[in-house]
Amino acid sequence: MAHPEPSSPSLPASFVAFGLRAEAEPIAPGLHVVATPIGNLRDITLRALATLAAADAVIAEDTRVSRNLLAHYGIATPLVAYHEHNAEQMRPLLLARLQKGERLALISDAGTPLVSDPGFKLVGEAVAAGIPVTSAPGPSAVLAALVIAGLPTDRFFFEGFLPAKSGARRARIAELASIPGTLVLFESARRLAETLADLAAVLGPRQAAVARELTKHYESVRRGALDVLAADYERDGPPKGEIVLLVAPPGEDAPALDGAALDDKIRAALQKFSLKDAASVVSADTGQSRRKVYARALELSGESRAKGQGESE
Repeated sequence: MAHPEPSSPSLPASFVAFGLRAEAEPIAPGLHVVATPIGNLRDITLRALATLAAADAVIAEDTRVSRNLLAHYGIATPLVAYHEHNAEQMRPLLLARLQKGERLALISDAGTPLVSDPGFKLVGEAVAAGIPVTSAPGPSAVLAALVIAGLPTDRFFFEGFLPAKSGARRARIAELASIPGTLVLFESARRLAETLADLAAVLGPRQAAVARELTKHYESVRRGALDVLAADYERDGPPKGEIVLLVAPPGEDAPALDGAALDDKIRAALQKFSLKDAASVVSADTGQSRRKVYARALELSGESRAKGQGESE
C-alpha cells in the first residue's frame, strides 16, 4: 500500500488522516511530549498528528522507526536523533533550540516517552530552564497491559527491566516483594522463562499475566500462577514479540502462621538470602508483616551465630 507523499516544507504544516490532508494549527513554543502507537498505527491521536506536523523538529530515539510513522501520515517535519548513546552531546543543543523559541516534539520508538528512555533528562533540564513542557497523551504499553491482565489496577508499580543475571534479579525481586500493588515489568522473550522462575522462587505462586504483542494482530495474554507460567514457557520456548509481565500484589489478610512454621520458613530463607532479602521473601510468601518477619529473622540469625560460636569453643 502506497503512503501519501509528505507535504513540502514550504507549504503549511499538514498531515493525512482517513485519506484526507488536514492543515495543522500552529503550536506554542516549547517541548511537546507526544505518545505514539505501540504497534497499531491507527492508535495515534489527531492531536499527536497535528503536533508532529506543526513542530520545527521531531526528537526521536530511532529515526528509522519514526520516519515510517511520519511517512505513513504524510508528515514532513525533520527528525533529530536523541538516544542513550548521544544524549549527553545532543541535550545542550536541543535546549539551546528550545530557548530560542522553537517548537520541538519528543517521541519514543513506541508508546509514551520517558518510560524506559532518556527523555526524562531532557524534560528535567527544560523544566529547570523555564521552558514550557506539554504532554500530548496516548498509547502506553504499561497501561494497555494492566487493564487486560485481570490483576488489581488500583495500585501498581512499574519496574521496567529486571537485572539480566539471576542473582541480581532475585535480589531486586526480594526488594519489590512487599510492594502493595501489581508489579509491571518489561522482559525480553529469551529471558522470560528464567525471570518467571526467579519470580516464583522469591514471591511464591502469585498470580501473573504475560501480555505479548499488545495492539498487534497476534496480541495475546497468558494468565496463571508464576510457577505454572515458568514451566509453560520453559517447555514451549521463548515467545515472539514484545513482552509486558505483570505480577499480583502480596495477599491481604493472610492467616497467621504458628511460630514454628514461620521460623522454619525464615531459617530456610536465611540459607539462600541476606537477612534483609530473607525477610522480604518470607513476608511476600506468607503475607505476614515484613517488620515482624525481619525482627524474628534478626533473632534467629543471632541465635544461629551464638550456637555456632558455642560449638566451636
